[in-house]
Amino acid sequence: MPAIVRSERFSAVALLTAAVLGLAAANSPLGPGLEHLLALHTPWSAVGLDLSIAHWVSDGLLVAFFLLIAIELKHELTIGQLSDPRTAIVPAIAAVGGVVVPAVLYLAVAQGTGLEHGWPIPTATDIAFALGILAIFGRGLPSRLRVFLLALAVLDDLIAIVIIAIVFAHGTDLGLLGLAVVALAAFAVLARSLRRVGRARPAIVVGLVVLGVVTWWLVLHSGVHATIAGVALGLVLPRRAGHTVRHAVEPWSNGVVLPVFAFTSAAVAVPAVGFGALSPAFWAIVLALPVGKVVGITLFGGVATQVFRHPERPTLSLSAVATVGVLGGVGFTVSLLMNELAFVRTPRVADQGTLAVLVGSGVAMVASAVVVALGARRARSERAAAPGAP
Repeated sequence: MPAIVRSERFSAVALLTAAVLGLAAANSPLGPGLEHLLALHTPWSAVGLDLSIAHWVSDGLLVAFFLLIAIELKHELTIGQLSDPRTAIVPAIAAVGGVVVPAVLYLAVAQGTGLEHGWPIPTATDIAFALGILAIFGRGLPSRLRVFLLALAVLDDLIAIVIIAIVFAHGTDLGLLGLAVVALAAFAVLARSLRRVGRARPAIVVGLVVLGVVTWWLVLHSGVHATIAGVALGLVLPRRAGHTVRHAVEPWSNGVVLPVFAFTSAAVAVPAVGFGALSPAFWAIVLALPVGKVVGITLFGGVATQVFRHPERPTLSLSAVATVGVLGGVGFTVSLLMNELAFVRTPRVADQGTLAVLVGSGVAMVASAVVVALGARRARSERAAAPGAP
């Protein structure tokens, strides 16, 4: 693929363009046909892969993106900007705030309505869209802001997966999950053998691919969201092998995986709901996603940056943490998934929840684009005015 496909800006533009096209197609005369197409199942049930096309994208293709994110996160945690525990714990605390405050805000609005079980919906951050917006509008912002967002969004997604597994997943197969851990351990051992042989031999590469697919299959059928397999595989890869994998997979992730994922995720028909008929769940989600996220991340992250300040490393300002908080309000894909799970028995409320996620995430997207663009312009101006600047 052309070198430009490796660019984050290309990836972000492709991602957002595909999302707009998906939303437009779903709400056009093509909508019913597109919905039918995405619901088609592949004829591979004999090997336990009776998945619809939409699930192949969200549970299959997207694993490659999470694999790359985990590789990058591990790099930052080992030799990068998060290698010091006092620095790494800050985005972790901010991620917790970005989950707790939206959940509390949702419950405050929906209390006593019988819809309290929808509290997990506004707790998620869509890492692909958040990083995409930052890449498009954030030229000039310090790299540590992106690292902070990356770590926070990955931890946020892990929390969301745990919530899905505990709150929504009924009948999680602990046996299959244990086998997945065994397959992951075998993958890690085989990957470390690459250090001893000095180069990637075909037999080892084939073995890693097979073990990776087996790990994914076991996680998929255990009842835990399949993308956790990509995160786990990326974290256990040795640094040099991870760099090689990232170099090989990144163009496909940017040019194919993310645009296809964005198109299918955004292919949601906006429900026709009268303004007066909107349920408390709608208002709770619309408020908790853009507002709860920015308050929770800014409050928890701001306190954490002061408590765990590193004397030899620059810390993010409160305004930078708030910028990440605004980006965190883009829930979208995982929030849509949680909405389906929470209101599976009440389709009318589920339709309103879908609309609420679209509205709340849309507000967060517009707000984050403005905030990131203004912050980037200010950072470029300060850099240009600094002594010795060209």
